[in-house]
Amino acid sequence: MTFENTLEFAKKLDASDALAPYRNEFHYPQVNGKDVIYFTGNSLGLQPKRTQKFVDDVMKDWRELAVEGHFYADKPWWDYHERLAEGLGKVVGAKPKEISVMNTLTVNLHLLMVSFYRPTEKRFKIICEEKAFPSDQYMLQSQVRYHGLDPKDAIVEVKKREGEHAWRTEDIIQKINEVGDELALVLMGGVNYYNGQVLDMEAITKAGKGVGAFVGWDLAHGAGNIKLDLHDWGADFAAWCSYKYMNSGPGNASGIFVHEKHLGKDDIPRFEGWWGTKKETRFLMKSEFDPIKSADAWQLSNPPILSIAPYLASLEIFDEVGMDALIEKQKTIVSYLEFVLHEIDKEVDSTFEIITPEARGCQLSVFLHGEGKTIFDYLMKNGVITDWREPNVIRLAPAPLYCSYEDMYRFGQILKEGIQGK
Repeated sequence: MTFENTLEFAKKLDASDALAPYRNEFHYPQVNGKDVIYFTGNSLGLQPKRTQKFVDDVMKDWRELAVEGHFYADKPWWDYHERLAEGLGKVVGAKPKEISVMNTLTVNLHLLMVSFYRPTEKRFKIICEEKAFPSDQYMLQSQVRYHGLDPKDAIVEVKKREGEHAWRTEDIIQKINEVGDELALVLMGGVNYYNGQVLDMEAITKAGKGVGAFVGWDLAHGAGNIKLDLHDWGADFAAWCSYKYMNSGPGNASGIFVHEKHLGKDDIPRFEGWWGTKKETRFLMKSEFDPIKSADAWQLSNPPILSIAPYLASLEIFDEVGMDALIEKQKTIVSYLEFVLHEIDKEVDSTFEIITPEARGCQLSVFLHGEGKTIFDYLMKNGVITDWREPNVIRLAPAPLYCSYEDMYRFGQILKEGIQGK
């Protein structure tokens, strides 16, 4: 497609966009009396309008049924979380029994590490990407120390090549093969939070499994954003938050994936709790743990229904749209944003350097050479909600469910005005 940096062309794209009606499904903050241009769905997604009813339904059941809501609500609470399994399976490429929703992301990664980081005297090393999201770094370091090991010895970071902004798949695989028999676990962010790069998860998983290691993925920036096939790739486990591209609300419940080959095993190391036991025997109050033969066995406590209800509301939208349609628009709108940036670059003195490679999802990370944080402040004051990372990177994530092509054009004009007016 040949793009044009004009309002007329942007509106033409919106008129032919099959997902355009879903823009009206979301609430938008306003600045100067207008809906914002929202580029931070990679941090917190907008609120779907239908969320309110899902939460209100739970509040009504709690008010009218109290404890009986566990079994007699329209959506009984004791199996409420199970309603998300099929839809989430479509989002991440998994079987429903491989999915559960519980806790929050780092909590779930810690719980999954109990099962999938089993260091021995010989096989004890973990491979991750350099400068992983800080929470992942802290989690890995604390897990290693818990096992009496030194993070400097046990954690192997794959670095980008000098002068490059993205990882090369061959370098990651080479490092996996180099560590070889000492490798216990590969655990990386499937989509990097800083540069927006989508790693070749299929190839990396295959390489990790090939040397006898477990392989897991942090999909905080992947779930609801990119095409995932966790089951077919053979990943052992994954976890993700729900409040970014999946619009479930601040700090909301996390999803997990555990491959079916690990399900139904009594001897797998695992921290266990009451809600991981089989529903048929749960209320017999037996002293022996009787695990559900699904990823639900990793649950500890009864689900936080008021937290999960917004997730179910948003997942209903994903189910209506389908990941294929969502990704199709994502590719076009991100390409159009990239085009707009290049066009504005020609009209201003500053230089824009997009550090996100072609292997990407919604996000473009852009060096604004010649600009300081004042341009970020200008954007925010003029209704563009974006993200600033030192020293001079802005992250732009046009989520296809609620961002329009006109948003991309208008952003370009505001950015130009901010630079030329400084």
